[in-house]
Order: sequence, then structure tokens, then C-alpha cells
Amino acid sequence: MKIHFHGAARTVTGSMHLLEINGAFILLECGLFQGKRKETYKRNKNFPFDPAKLDAVLLSHAHIDHSGNLPNLVKQGYEGKITATRATTHLVKLMLRDSGHIQESDAAYVNKKRAKKGLPPVEPLYTLEDAEIVAGHFQSVEYDDPIEIIEGVRATFMDAGHILGSACIALDIEEKGRKFRLWFSGDIGRRNLPILRDPVLPVNADYLIMESTYGDRGHRAPHLAYEELREVVQKTIERGGKVIIPSFAVGRTQELAVFLHQMMSKGEIPNVPVYVDSPLAINASQIFNEHPEVMDAETIADIRAHGHAALDFKEITYTRSVAESKAINDYKKPAVIISASGMAEAGRILHHLRNNIGDPRNTILIVGWQAPHTLGRRLADRETQIKIFGEKFIRKAEVETIGGLSAHGGCEMLIEYASAVKDQVQKVFLVHGEDRGALPLKKELEMQGFKEVIYPEKESIFEI
Repeated sequence: MKIHFHGAARTVTGSMHLLEINGAFILLECGLFQGKRKETYKRNKNFPFDPAKLDAVLLSHAHIDHSGNLPNLVKQGYEGKITATRATTHLVKLMLRDSGHIQESDAAYVNKKRAKKGLPPVEPLYTLEDAEIVAGHFQSVEYDDPIEIIEGVRATFMDAGHILGSACIALDIEEKGRKFRLWFSGDIGRRNLPILRDPVLPVNADYLIMESTYGDRGHRAPHLAYEELREVVQKTIERGGKVIIPSFAVGRTQELAVFLHQMMSKGEIPNVPVYVDSPLAINASQIFNEHPEVMDAETIADIRAHGHAALDFKEITYTRSVAESKAINDYKKPAVIISASGMAEAGRILHHLRNNIGDPRNTILIVGWQAPHTLGRRLADRETQIKIFGEKFIRKAEVETIGGLSAHGGCEMLIEYASAVKDQVQKVFLVHGEDRGALPLKKELEMQGFKEVIYPEKESIFEI
């Protein structure tokens, strides 16, 4: 078997790993690469393999950096199945349609400005129609239910505890008379987070492909993140400003909504409008309620008794239409605005940032990891000159960051994860991590006696 590391290799974006087994090709993930605009477009348009020659695609979860380039894969010739859990299948269809719409909308907005300058138009990375075609390729599986992917390869999806429907994938392989297990972690979740069950640890793995995003540090406990959020919102309201939060529509948005509802119901912060300005987040919140198989027992009991708090408290407004989104700009009093995308690279969040970045009363709140060269990273680095839709703005709004809300496991969780198979695993491949996260984790695992820990470069190939 050969493993080709085409994406999320020495970076945290664009997940894509190609397995060559028994003369067949299996793709793990097909995520969008996010970074410098010109490099992003080129990398996402051009695959380092022929999509038409793939035999299967396996998807760990619905986040766009893991699933977002599937429309291009199908457009360029892939005709097979895309296998994922039932909840992921439900969610990713929605997210890809949203992504296709955003690609078209953002290209149209940029082209208006380019036309005024006499520049030729740009083409969207893909369209809504391209995204909708992908829906017919999905094959849903249940957690813990093995399925034959190709001859000699059986896959079992198990709960990764990261977002709705997320999975780690165990591949039981028979090749040339040899039997072994390759375990792909996907994104590893955390224990004791709201809504989701805890992640399943690897079992009987001979080879492990594992994420390493936070391999250099742990996370603050969720209750401390709650307190930080409360403090940021409180001080912003006191000075008459708005809190602008770029947030992933799935998982993070629902968690923030629950926290804000708790704060207001306890009288910890004033009751102010909370706008969730993302049609995707609205639909995702509804999908959560349709998949109790991914929820922990406490959440199921709470929903049965009271309904989901993220959907039904009076201060929250979910805005679907463009007109509703624009109307938020006319509201001049304190408010909280949560909008996609999580790295502030596309969608309605760009308009909210554009309209609020110059007001020192406002706070831009970063609540997750930001990839290099994204707008979210530039904001997290507190740059003062910010370019949005090609226009330069002077940032006067305050920037705050909260790390404890991450849905990724911290270094302690990652070490525990790998250690579950320490006595059996032959090679550990660290992916989905920058140097600052992966290298300290690699060193720690080596110190603990792991046989071989590899941090593969992009386009590297390993035979096992």
C-alpha cells in the first residue's frame, strides 16, 4: 500500500490523502485549501491525480477544509461513491450548496469592482449547480457498521466527537496475503463538550494517520471559555459596540448560541439582539435535532424537555435573506453578530467586517484556529491595515481571541489518542498541523517510545 499526502500536509487546510491499495485508489477527504487567494484558486482547481481514476472517496466529516472541493472532483471526472456517516451526508450536501452559492456571490461582487477598473471577470471556483451534482454520489453508513469499500478493504466509521456526524475511519486491509489496519483520525474532538459524545480512541491500529493541530498546547476548559466570552460581550456592550464573530456554521455557532442564551437567562449579560447571519447555520441547527445518534445523553434529555436552546430564545434572530442581512447594518445599538465563515474568507461575515471594522467601540472576536494568509489570521494577528474585497480598511475595532471553544483535542488528548495503540502501531503520520503544532507532538511521541513518527511533506509518498 502507498499513501500519497496531497493536502493538510504541514498545514491545517485542504485535507486530501490518497491510498493506493491492490491496484485501486481510495481518497481520504477532499477539502478546500485556504490561504493566499491566487495560490488557493490554483491548488483547488488542479488535482495532483486524475479524479476519473479514483475508485472510492471516504469523508470523515462535513467541514469545508475536508469536504469543500468535492464539486471540482466530480466535475473533473470522479463517478464513484462518497462514503460518510448518515449525519455527515445530510450536513455536507447542505454545506456544499452553501459553498457553491458563496463562490458565485463572491465572484459576482468582485467582478463588479473589476469591471469598473476595466479588468476581466474572474470565474467562481465552482457553482451551486456543481455542488448539487455531488449529492447523488453520497453513500451513508452508520457508526460502527463495517462496509466493504473495494475488494480487500473494509471501512468502519466511529465517532470522532468533533462536529455533527464526524468520524474516525478504521480501514481493515488485506493486500498480497498480508492483513493490517490503517486508522485515520479525521479531526479529533474533545471530552465533555456540549451536545456531542466523546471521541472513540483507536483500536488495533498498525498504522495511524492522525491530526496534530494543537499538538503544542492544551485548551482551556469549556467553562473558562464561557467566562472569557461573557467578559468580551459585557465590555463591548458597555461601550455601546457590537461583537462580530466569524464562526463555522456547524458546531461552533450552535455552541456560541447556547452559551449566550445561558448568560442572558442568568442575568450575566444584558439582553441584546443576537444575529446569526448564515442560512447554513440556521439549516445546520435544524439538522442537529434530526440526528440524536450523534448526541450525548444530557443533550438528548434536554432537547426532549425544552427544545434546543440555540433555536428558541427570544433574543436570537436567524437571518436568511440578503435584505435581512443588510438590515443588521442599520441597527446602531449593541448586538452580537455571528456569521460564516470561520476563517473570515467568504460569505456574509466579510460585509459585517467591512461595515464595523473601523469603529473602536466594536470587538471582532476570533473563536477558532485561523489558517495562514486568511483574513481571520490577519485579524487574529491584530494587523491594522486589512484588505476586504480588494479594499483597504484601517482596523480600529478591538480584536479578542478565545481558544477554549475549539472542537479539536489539545495536546493531552492527542497523546492519549496515539497512546491507545502504542504497543501495536508501526508508524504514526502527523497531518493537519503546522510546524508549531506537529513538531512538539512528534518529539513527545518519540520520547514516549513510539517506533516511528512521521510528519510528511506535501506530495510525499510512503509505502507500507
